[in-house]
Amino acid sequence: MMNEILDALMIVFSLETTGMILLGVLAGIIIGALPGLTVNMGIALLLPLTYSFQGMTGILMLLGVYCGAVYGGSITAILISTPGTPASAATVLDGYPMAKKGEAGRALGLSTLASMFGGVFSTIALVLIAPLLAKVATGFSSAEYFALAIFGISIITSVSSQSVIKGLIGGVLGLFIATIGLDPMTSGMRFTFDSIYLMGGISFIPVLVGLFAFSQGLLSLEEDHRERIAGIVRQTKSKIDRILPTWSDIKRVMPTYIRSSVIGTGIGAIPGTGGDIASFIAYNEAKRWSKHPEEFGHGSPEGVSAPEAGANSVAGGAMVPLMTLGIPGDGATAIIMGAFMVQGLALGPQLFTEHPVEVNSIFIGLFAANIFMGIMGFMGMRLFAKVMSVPRRVLVPIIFVLCSVGAYSVNHDMTDVFVMMGAGLAAYILIKLDFSMSPIVIGIILGPMAESNFRRTLVISEGDPMIFLTRPVCAVFLGIAILTLLLPIFGPRLKALWRKQTSSS
Repeated sequence: MMNEILDALMIVFSLETTGMILLGVLAGIIIGALPGLTVNMGIALLLPLTYSFQGMTGILMLLGVYCGAVYGGSITAILISTPGTPASAATVLDGYPMAKKGEAGRALGLSTLASMFGGVFSTIALVLIAPLLAKVATGFSSAEYFALAIFGISIITSVSSQSVIKGLIGGVLGLFIATIGLDPMTSGMRFTFDSIYLMGGISFIPVLVGLFAFSQGLLSLEEDHRERIAGIVRQTKSKIDRILPTWSDIKRVMPTYIRSSVIGTGIGAIPGTGGDIASFIAYNEAKRWSKHPEEFGHGSPEGVSAPEAGANSVAGGAMVPLMTLGIPGDGATAIIMGAFMVQGLALGPQLFTEHPVEVNSIFIGLFAANIFMGIMGFMGMRLFAKVMSVPRRVLVPIIFVLCSVGAYSVNHDMTDVFVMMGAGLAAYILIKLDFSMSPIVIGIILGPMAESNFRRTLVISEGDPMIFLTRPVCAVFLGIAILTLLLPIFGPRLKALWRKQTSSS
């Protein structure tokens, strides 16, 4: 055990890996601080770089991006009342009022400390919970893995847009994309249309880059065009005074840090949730427990601290189902899952038994990323504030170039670039129609796992489907999956019926 930890420490704190974690955190903060760019976009944009690294370096870099981008959104939320990421939407409520009162530095300092605290807290929770859950899952067979995959697919109702139907359509689209190529059991060709390229399936990385990065570039281009026509000029407020929180501020917000971190870690461990949900729940709980609830909405330190601690503690929580069960906790971890696939690491309980050094590297690397995020946040806060003034007409072409280079670097094939552009254009249209991209990614990732384990189980049972109901764990996961799919559809109707009955009685 100690040798594995020492090996992991040597990996994480090697010159190359530490440098890439720092680069990932820096890139994440900048991406998060730029309005219109999202956490998922930043991770997808840098995902092709993981092909250039052996071992854990690329994965740890993406974890750095994840941590940095969630925090970076608070900079614009506080300074210009524009959340850089959805997870920072709740930070606007008290962060911007503090900035208007001349306390921008104080608000940024509290948000930075809260982000670091929440990230470290969730990492500790990950270290304690994940190995225990993995031990429980080591007895799973193909039937349980099929049920897990179905449960993972069922969370599309949670990560989809306002319309559950659109989320289901996105999930089915992802499942269809996953069937293109050779049959995993018989090696027969499916939907290849005599194309040699499609025989290997649609390349996963270009599709991800197109869905999350290229499409956002198109949206930013459209937004910039609309602002120029309307004559809108984005105003930035980059003057920042004292940023280090005082001891009295720390004592005041510490209970909020702890409470919000617990909330964020718990929400992150539930597949289908995310930082935006955690931030608002943490904000509401902070207001409910506060001795001065009347200050909320007018510049409360707890109102800034709670959403940031809650949102940043989601990362460690979301890694729990990803590492132990192979189910992404949110859209960001769904993309990071692709980096594990690139390195040939199978997520699930076998990861803890077959690759203990890599597991410990993730634990230590995530802890280091959060510490680096806090240090870089305090040291470079004034610089990050100036990044917001970068015009979109400069930023968008850079995004398009990086998307093209990233897609081409996967197989050195221009077809991948065209696939990326096609996926990005399709995603742009779907986003305009209020579709979410996360269900598509979940379908692409978990579709092959569900199909192969379903067919393997039927071979073992000689075609008897009752095997899925006679195995208790399998039946429980399938039951939860069905409830997860049906609850958003029938839940509102049941609530309406219940209210009607209670009002009539």
